[in-house]
Amino acid sequence: MKQIRYIVPLLVLIIAISSFSDTGKNPIRETAIVDSIKKQDSLAIIIAKKQDSLAKIKITLYKKNVEASHYADKFNGRRTASGARFHNNNYTAAHKKLKFGTTVKVTNTANGKSVIVTITDRGPFTKQREIDMAKKPFLEISHNNGRAPLRVNLEIIE
Repeated sequence: MKQIRYIVPLLVLIIAISSFSDTGKNPIRETAIVDSIKKQDSLAIIIAKKQDSLAKIKITLYKKNVEASHYADKFNGRRTASGARFHNNNYTAAHKKLKFGTTVKVTNTANGKSVIVTITDRGPFTKQREIDMAKKPFLEISHNNGRAPLRVNLEIIE
């Protein structure tokens, strides 16, 4: 009776170990490899499509070496001139003359960092400044811990 107590768990252990051996084909592993190959192929197709669409983008220099600033926090939640609500985390900006919805690439002349924003408001209302950006994109390209103004180049993306 005591021998049966030890033999049954030993047999269960042997069966469990033998089921994990690589002697036969593992259909789960084969399907995982096939799935990963399919995903890589589809990823290559997506990258190729994006590169084709990037080639069609036209970027036109609008102004060089102009001043940019950022919105104050008190404007969060208020309506812009276009009617949209302003949030400092959005990639939006204010310009005096550009049409609403215009996409602009703003490049910091000091460090070469750039960000793409959409014009949704009018301003800034000072003679020296050309564009007023939301705080998040401004800090992304800033080199001086977010202190305004910043010297930038403006390019219109069509």
